[in-house]
Amino acid sequence: MSSTYIYGIASAEHPTLPDGMGGIGKPARTVHIVKKGPLAAIVSEAPDDLRPKRRDLLAHQSVLAEAGAGGPVLPMRFGSLAPDEEAVADVLAERVDHYQERLRTLDGKVEYNVKAQHDEEAVLHRVMAENPDVRSMTDANRQAGGGTYEDRLRLGELVVGAVQAREAEDALELQQLLEPAADAVSTGPESTGWLANISFLVDRKAAERFLAAVEDVRRDHSHIQLTVNGPLPPYSFVEPGPSAPAGSTE
Repeated sequence: MSSTYIYGIASAEHPTLPDGMGGIGKPARTVHIVKKGPLAAIVSEAPDDLRPKRRDLLAHQSVLAEAGAGGPVLPMRFGSLAPDEEAVADVLAERVDHYQERLRTLDGKVEYNVKAQHDEEAVLHRVMAENPDVRSMTDANRQAGGGTYEDRLRLGELVVGAVQAREAEDALELQQLLEPAADAVSTGPESTGWLANISFLVDRKAAERFLAAVEDVRRDHSHIQLTVNGPLPPYSFVEPGPSAPAGSTE
């Protein structure tokens, strides 16, 4: 028997989907509603060979967009499965208070994911300007015709340490500069190449304010390169744990 694929969770009063709406899979599995008490799960049968293929990722997003047009939906991440529809109903019953609280909190909210990395040349100039030890060792090596192998190794280690310290400082500063324009913040997993991977929960009506704050960071921190994805369904805020910015009433 196939597993049940879960797209999202909503109030039992609101999900209205087109008859025969297709979801993931080829052929597309028919999307329908599983209700339990005040909640409803938007589901379909799961294909046996489920993989994050572009077609299925887009189908997942399309179902959420269609369902979200009628009211708030808690988006499940791609690949969320349950053994069967009875198990889905059981989870709705067990976590009814949590899901209802999240539906109220996330109503009208979207997620912006911000990733940051250093411009390598610009951050090296900044490290040189800020770190007297790096400057003096660089000057000493230059005057010695490049310095010995050990001298170059020590300088390299010093520069790497200074850049890593700058990465940590810039990641913290980035969050502090953007969180006043957001309702909540969720720090994503570390990934190679990024000094920061942060998701911000933003009121849809305040999106321009948040994006303006991003542009201010770009303007004032030329050594940092920002990649912004959004507006997205608030995937990072379905479960408890995101921190509220200082002064938030949430």
